[in-house]
Amino acid sequence: MAGHILVLNTGSSSIKYELVDVAGRDRPARGLVERIGEERGRLVHHHGDAPPYVAERPFPDHGEGLAAMLAAFAEAGPALDPVAVAHRVVHGGARFGRAVLVDDGVIAAIEELAPLAPLHNPINLAGIRVARAAFPSVPQVAVFDTAFQLSLPPEAYTYAVPRDWRERLGVRRFGFHGTSCAYVSRRAAALLGRDLAELNLIVLHLGNGASATAIAGGRSIDTSMGLTPLEGLVMGTRSGDVDPALPGYLARVDGLDAESAEDALGHAGGLLALAGSGDMREVRARAANGDEDARLALAVYTRRIRKYVGAYYALLGRLDAIIFTGGVGENDPQTRTEALNNLGRLGITLDPARNDATSQDERAVSPDGSEVAVLVIPTDEEWEIARQAHALINGEQP
Repeated sequence: MAGHILVLNTGSSSIKYELVDVAGRDRPARGLVERIGEERGRLVHHHGDAPPYVAERPFPDHGEGLAAMLAAFAEAGPALDPVAVAHRVVHGGARFGRAVLVDDGVIAAIEELAPLAPLHNPINLAGIRVARAAFPSVPQVAVFDTAFQLSLPPEAYTYAVPRDWRERLGVRRFGFHGTSCAYVSRRAAALLGRDLAELNLIVLHLGNGASATAIAGGRSIDTSMGLTPLEGLVMGTRSGDVDPALPGYLARVDGLDAESAEDALGHAGGLLALAGSGDMREVRARAANGDEDARLALAVYTRRIRKYVGAYYALLGRLDAIIFTGGVGENDPQTRTEALNNLGRLGITLDPARNDATSQDERAVSPDGSEVAVLVIPTDEEWEIARQAHALINGEQP
């Protein structure tokens, strides 16, 4: 089935959208509705080369936000007649290993999984419900961030915790950034001119959220995020790996309850806790001006990445490429340099000129003939979501 797919990425106070024709490789429109629920809402809609269409007014809820998006299409074009609406859903648990058509049962399952992603799944569901009402006869497709990671073997996803927790409560590693990993791993194979099935890769998705994923033959075999997106690398506001006894210690010595500790680790940790800002650009600027806290933050951040690269190299046994993606991974050459420092004996080196060059293109930043290629590949989660939805509605394997 040819035609345009409307991709919706619904956040707590925003709706990011894009209109994609997978078969025709066309992307005629995209936009963002932000500050939903605030006094000063804003919508910016892009259609081709036309000047952006901008609307600034309150959007009390996501229903009003979607209505504003529909009005933008009507006012500024193109005509909106999608063959499907595809939704990013953060957590699919162990149930959803691929994109699925949304029905009442899928909605109920996403609701049941909300405790695993309390800040995301309910909001993702709000977008699905609003879109179902707006397009009642159009197929709705849910694409899950966790789906790509469900190929993890039992020894990777199993925590050494009581059996009751694992069996009754479903405690296990899930992992995230799956749509990004799926997209960049395929692009890496194309860039290298090789079959994905024969490649061993490490994907470093470094943005405000950050993760490392080991991929063998197109399948995830380990990933740094866990039951929730809090585990693993140091992130903008998330601590990443800490001693699991930390919340108990804080409860004993400071009376901090578990919910407050979890909130602090997720929203007041990471670069923000170490350097006073969760924005890598600001942290870099502070470090350049001699701020010792910022310098320590960068050392902690890049050391953690290097530690995971070494661990995943050991698990894979052989490594063909490391992929940097996400806002930091794509745009911060210093992070790439520091994260891969002293790994030359593993065949991992950078070409300084290539690494420092400013580009938005897919590219190698390692020397020609390197044992391990180091690639920078801008992620495109909207395209990946649309691709999976297109495959599903056409009866193909997503």
